[in-house]
Amino acid sequence: MTRRLIRLAILATTLSTASPAATADAPGIPGIRHPVADLHPAATLKLGKTADWVDITPDSVWVGATSPNSVTRIDPRTNRKVATVELPGEPCAGLVSGFGALWIPLCGAKPGLARVDMKTNRLDRVIPLGVKAEGGVTASGDSLWLVVDDAGTLVRLDPETGSVRQRIKIAPGSHNPLYAQGVVWITDVAGAQITAVDAATGKVLGETPTGPNPRFLTTGSGALWTLNQGDGTLTRIDARTRKPVATIALGTPGHGGDIAWGGGRIWTTLSGVPLSETDPRRNRPVRQWTGSGGDSLKVGFGAVWLTDYKGGTVARLALRGLGRPASRPR
Repeated sequence: MTRRLIRLAILATTLSTASPAATADAPGIPGIRHPVADLHPAATLKLGKTADWVDITPDSVWVGATSPNSVTRIDPRTNRKVATVELPGEPCAGLVSGFGALWIPLCGAKPGLARVDMKTNRLDRVIPLGVKAEGGVTASGDSLWLVVDDAGTLVRLDPETGSVRQRIKIAPGSHNPLYAQGVVWITDVAGAQITAVDAATGKVLGETPTGPNPRFLTTGSGALWTLNQGDGTLTRIDARTRKPVATIALGTPGHGGDIAWGGGRIWTTLSGVPLSETDPRRNRPVRQWTGSGGDSLKVGFGAVWLTDYKGGTVARLALRGLGRPASRPR
């Protein structure tokens, strides 16, 4: 890490919002924890042996699953499955919609990026590419972006032809891309930083320190937010200055998980703590639900859509009145 990045890391720590540490015997933050049984889904849909990766489009919710390897389309007006598209590999990373299609990274004997036509609900093609499990793909105005190897190769694809427009060298161990306001942001899960790339030119704009092992990220409230697997924190980065402004303790370190913005809140999930709610105005977690379930989520249609990876389900949790507790916080 350069001296500049070290100074920024110290700044991020200095600007951290103090939160109570998690107790040794339970994940999460004491005093805001509720049992997961306090969540009351409006609907729960069984999708497969496992369920993972969610994307929200203007009229649908899409969720990946295994056994069979597939992606399911859900009508949020009825909470019913309207199509299940089988895939020639496991959906193993974050989904994105764009250019009339849903794009799904696939792992297996023949890894690649699957294109599902959203008009016909059919698999259109698979672009052969290296795919990072637990990574993702993002869409800018004219391109698709994903990391294809451990060496830090960010690939820019033409969505019409599937051809590679650019290969951009970023930090080794980089993983998950997200497009926002002209910039592609990529987390470095092998380190403790996030890289910004100009989506118009492919120029690397710089790197910003985060907590250890950031994998998943989201945007909201004028900021980038990374979920840091190494210590179970959130890093808040000002989207304009690209500087860290807060580190927020969640008490949820570990593999997997997900993060999303919606309803003026930051929502995260991890095994053992299926749902955490963070208030960006105060940079503090305000509620957590502990127990079984969780692993991926998105927010849309007035609800959090939360998968139970091991149970193979997705649940719709209405934002209004979410988790009115039947028990006191722990």
